[in-house]
Amino acid sequence: MSEYYPRPRKALGQNFLTDGNIISKILRSAAIGPDDCVLEVGPGRGALTDLLAQRAGRVVAVEFDRDLAEILRQRFNDNPQVVIHEQDILKVDFAGLLGDGRYKVVANLPYNISTPVLFRFLEERQRFSRLVLMLQKEVGERLAAKADCADYGIVTVLLGLWFDIRREFLVAPGCFYPAPKVDSVVISLTPRPEPLAAVNDYRLFERVVRAAFGQRRKTLSNCLKAAELTDYDTVAHALAHNAIDGKRRGETLTIQEFAGLANSLASLLER
Repeated sequence: MSEYYPRPRKALGQNFLTDGNIISKILRSAAIGPDDCVLEVGPGRGALTDLLAQRAGRVVAVEFDRDLAEILRQRFNDNPQVVIHEQDILKVDFAGLLGDGRYKVVANLPYNISTPVLFRFLEERQRFSRLVLMLQKEVGERLAAKADCADYGIVTVLLGLWFDIRREFLVAPGCFYPAPKVDSVVISLTPRPEPLAAVNDYRLFERVVRAAFGQRRKTLSNCLKAAELTDYDTVAHALAHNAIDGKRRGETLTIQEFAGLANSLASLLER
């Protein structure tokens, strides 16, 4: 394998999944069938791509590494179901790449770009029917966290509004080449039929959430005041309207409470 493929590039965060049992578990979690179109991010050496090509109706694989992308193009040259794109997933035009269909996403995300990629998936959420992602355990724990714990944060709330998020299984470092220094976890995200809570102004909701976690040691009132969303009296009125104690910290609020607070602020700001 080392004679055919270039060496893993540390600068790109490359850790290639090599464990066949884990690959099979990922496919089961994604529930890939012949009618599915799949977007694979970071196919690397193609271990997962091989099985996706056997099960899915179409596979679009996005690989940043030029050498790996060329090898994969040659490898799947005779398979019209598999399309390899040499692109940066953070800059890709999803409309041009995927068209109008809905895709399942399977990805072994490089740890150094996982959070920005998650937010790109959030922006393009209407294009996906299910996402199964390999992440650094720390990032996965944040995604699946509940309110009032240290792991709960911005990414938890913003993605949790739109997706049902589940931790599927842990993956040990020895399942990769080279072995990373941390554990990994596979997380599934299934779009909700409706958001978990009604949000009247999503941009304001996002600003409130980011402000609440901007200075985690400060109270919610002080965080919102520091963010200059509006004046202190309006913030106090919105908190009172939702029976939220301004002395609480952002990490204690549920997604529903964030939505109620943002909706109240939106109504007050319209007056």
